[in-house]
Amino acid sequence: MDYQFRPIGKKCAATGNDLVPGSVCHSVLVERDGMLQRLDFSETGWSGPPVGAVGVWRCQVPRPADVQYKPLDTDALMRCFEQLTEEANPARDGLRYILALLLVKKRRLRLDGSRTEGDDDYLQLAGARGEGAWEVRDLSPTDDEVQQWQRELNLYLAAEWQPTAPLSSDV
Repeated sequence: MDYQFRPIGKKCAATGNDLVPGSVCHSVLVERDGMLQRLDFSETGWSGPPVGAVGVWRCQVPRPADVQYKPLDTDALMRCFEQLTEEANPARDGLRYILALLLVKKRRLRLDGSRTEGDDDYLQLAGARGEGAWEVRDLSPTDDEVQQWQRELNLYLAAEWQPTAPLSSDV
């Protein structure tokens, strides 16, 4: 079973102070609302594992130069797209749209057509390996919106999946 955890946080879960690059950090996995959540503690904020801790480990807070960005493979991007689609959160329509375009560009999704409903146009997509059928609202964004959504997607991927290389602006 694969689990995706966010990378080390920037703040101590106990004190709220910044985690200092190069310092020792205590990381803990706890179950909250049926989901595993990572908490990171500074040495001064650490008083032992919280109740219900599933896993505990010590690590070093990486220095900015130590952070290595690994691009997510297309299968991971596809899982992220599926998760965003299942959430159906209108606030993430831009992320879903940009990720769909990226997956079409990487040939992991294919464009099967489009349809119009009222004033909205929808892209009809299917997975290159026969996965479901999806519809993504065609947002017809401006260049500024595309860049903003790319930044949001990078932050989302870094927080929810793993550190990732920035998306190029030619999606």
